[in-house]
Amino acid sequence: MLDAATYTPRLKTVYKDQVRAVLKEEFGYKNDMQIPKLDKIVLNMGIGEAVKDSKKIKSAQADLTAIAGQKAVITKARNSIAGFRVREEMPLGVKVTLRGERMYEFLDRLITIALPRVRDFRGVKGTSFDGRGNYAMGIKEHIVFPEINFDQIDEVWGMDVIICTTAKTDAEAKALLKAFNMPFNS
Repeated sequence: MLDAATYTPRLKTVYKDQVRAVLKEEFGYKNDMQIPKLDKIVLNMGIGEAVKDSKKIKSAQADLTAIAGQKAVITKARNSIAGFRVREEMPLGVKVTLRGERMYEFLDRLITIALPRVRDFRGVKGTSFDGRGNYAMGIKEHIVFPEINFDQIDEVWGMDVIICTTAKTDAEAKALLKAFNMPFNS
């Protein structure tokens, strides 16, 4: 069994040993604190069907908790929208924010295991940056993660993955993610 105090995620070691040196040389940073790094990863599932069946939120929360390795939070509606039959404070989705060791572990599983299992996968969009160094992507089926037992799920949901970095520009953030072997298609 691994000792939690001495265990370091594989991607964190790669970042310290290789990625920092590559980025410092590529962008000519004068100070090590200027080198971009991962800040957090936010996972989000919007469960629109929860309006009709409230049990679906609990199921989605359990699935996202299994994927992230950390308890997911139920998000609630801020306003009532009669056209969608949504009332204020009605549960509509689940989210979780990963930082530190869990963040590196999740990114490693996303890149090496989950993305190659996506049907007709040809790489992720290289243009989904927000202008401030953050990357957002969607996954149509949450069952690509090995933590989800395909036989025990009642419904397949999509999820959003937002990777927040300390990079100032999109080029720096893309170089950081490329150094982690993110499979960009452009």
